[in-house]
Amino acid sequence: MIFQQDLSSAPKRKPGRQRPLSRLVAAGSAIALFAVTGCSTPAQTDLPQTDVARTDVAQTGGGGFEQVTVLENLEHPWSIAWLPDGAMLITERPGRLRIARDGVLEPDPIAGVPEVFAQSQGGLMEVAVHPRFAENRWIYLTYSHGTIDANRTRLARAKFDGNTLSDVEVIFEVSQTKPRGQHFGSRLVWLPDGTLLLAIGDGGNPPIELDGELIRQQAQNRSSHLGKVVRLNDDGSVPSDNPFVGDEQADPRVWSYGHRNIQGLAFDPIGDRVWVTEHGARGGDEVNWVRGGENYGWPVATHSREYSGGLISPEESLPGMVDPKLIWTPSIAPSGLAFYSGDRFEDWQGDLFAGGLVSQDVRHIELDEAGNVTKEESIAIGQRVRDVRQGPNGELYVLTDEPNGQLSRLEASGS
Repeated sequence: MIFQQDLSSAPKRKPGRQRPLSRLVAAGSAIALFAVTGCSTPAQTDLPQTDVARTDVAQTGGGGFEQVTVLENLEHPWSIAWLPDGAMLITERPGRLRIARDGVLEPDPIAGVPEVFAQSQGGLMEVAVHPRFAENRWIYLTYSHGTIDANRTRLARAKFDGNTLSDVEVIFEVSQTKPRGQHFGSRLVWLPDGTLLLAIGDGGNPPIELDGELIRQQAQNRSSHLGKVVRLNDDGSVPSDNPFVGDEQADPRVWSYGHRNIQGLAFDPIGDRVWVTEHGARGGDEVNWVRGGENYGWPVATHSREYSGGLISPEESLPGMVDPKLIWTPSIAPSGLAFYSGDRFEDWQGDLFAGGLVSQDVRHIELDEAGNVTKEESIAIGQRVRDVRQGPNGELYVLTDEPNGQLSRLEASGS
């Protein structure tokens, strides 16, 4: 096991906590939750333990913690990762990799970053540090590569000596190029067995096409990387136990499929689960518990609608496809996801924290032992939240996607 956290000492799932009920209205098999207003603490909703929940939560302030600004003047930052010495690596979407040491952002970007296609949603995106970085010095970057007419997501790794990248190597790229600058996905997470998950978007919205059909249909094509989570060894090779190894109708790197555009990806060491948040179109943003070999429905089963208002599909659920654990309508535009297992906030242990670009908040999502969503609250940030991470000190860090983006952390009051 080379995952950084010692799973044998991971905190146990806490029992369910009781909080005041918000107004609930049944909506078919799901639950519609109306906004709670006039609160001085985070807006709270209690959800019944159903397979799918819908929620629309007010954006309010919070108690028990304070938001402290760590860094400012970041240009559209996208991702953050920590080195073993506590230094922070931060990507900026235009193509810069920055480093902050002892809370101070160094003025010059790190040299050696590959050239990126930085337009619309594309650019330099995720950064991840190898679990054995102290031994091998590998860091991993995802980025869009190509031109406005033909581009794709790439994954590269490089040696980092503390100042410069070297031995840059592209270890994976999406199987098909696409036009325009939409839906690159790009989140990374390490699993306890040392393999790496990478989320890939479906390629974009109508009218973008590939091979004579809307490109989003590729999410159901298991021979394509579009609309997938892929699983790789740390050198980009295919793990022998991937679910579609030996299937002539599937790419062996594919781990799960039927996704629209995942921009939140986190591993839960308590429940041994992979969690994602993914963008819907007009409504229908999702929280999913993702397992290898499963189909998550997009675009043939979805709660989303076309941006024009019409149906994408008449089906919200179909046999053989996995339903989301939580649905957001209207959309919050989720980006960044953390599973909290630290000790600074005992009540947060075992919970998910999802960033919202449109909602400009962090959604605190409580889970039961079975992985169902039971409660949710909104922690107002006031800027577009691009990434949410648990830091090595057990505090929660929030990165905002603005021309002058910020990195802040949530600290327990009085700490």
